[in-house]
Amino acid sequence: MKTMLAVLAALMLVATGVQADDKFITVASTTSTKNSGLLDFLLPQFQEETGIEVRVVAVGTGKALQQARDGDADVLLVHAKAREEKFVEEGFGVERFDVMYNDFVVVGPAGDPAGVSGKSDAAAALQMIAEAESVFASRGDDSGTHTKERNLWEAAGVDVEAASGTWYRETGSGMGATLNTGIGMDAYVLTDRATWISFENKADHEVLVEGDPDLFNQYGVILVNPETHPHVKADLGQEFIDWLTGNSGQRLIAEYQLNGQQLFFPNAEKGQS
Repeated sequence: MKTMLAVLAALMLVATGVQADDKFITVASTTSTKNSGLLDFLLPQFQEETGIEVRVVAVGTGKALQQARDGDADVLLVHAKAREEKFVEEGFGVERFDVMYNDFVVVGPAGDPAGVSGKSDAAAALQMIAEAESVFASRGDDSGTHTKERNLWEAAGVDVEAASGTWYRETGSGMGATLNTGIGMDAYVLTDRATWISFENKADHEVLVEGDPDLFNQYGVILVNPETHPHVKADLGQEFIDWLTGNSGQRLIAEYQLNGQQLFFPNAEKGQS
């Protein structure tokens, strides 16, 4: 009898076009939102309020953008604004919204062989690192952090491609792995502050360069365009975006702390509940 009732219930769901296990979305995001613990803090509350499960694929921004271009995500949550805007312009995304921000910092060994400690001009500090040929560990993975780093090297007038494999080392890895590698080599590393705060294997490394407006790190959220990829769960994805940029999501972003420090600062212009 129970089996028959279960079959009838399943047939009714199919007949109405509703699948009980379909109330989830896939979000392509960055390693920093995942590894910092922010998403583990936010998503259970979102699911409790809406009944929507969020499945996160945490990769570098470049890979997240490609995943979304391929239609393998419903929502994109990354931190490379110019590339996000291009993603929308090319028709892959519907609209981009600011969500939150933090900043990038340059960390390095306490001995500071390039003498950059206390500098607030990031490009000048990188130029000093290059001139001293001090080891610098780069993600080298087309992530949002790597994009910011490349822009800073360009501003510094340093050709890091020519230095690749010498003092400039590319890991091709995520932020945590690059920090581990960099610390093992006594190298300087550009990292987002949230990952650094949550990173446990700091050894004698510390924040040496911070406070430059060019180190501002903005995160944005975009619904993947259902006109380009018809299978995108547009209604559920938009509900997540509205929640994240609305009162509940913004309040929780502001509340999230680690080791007594706030990791992200909400700045969405939308004010939905």
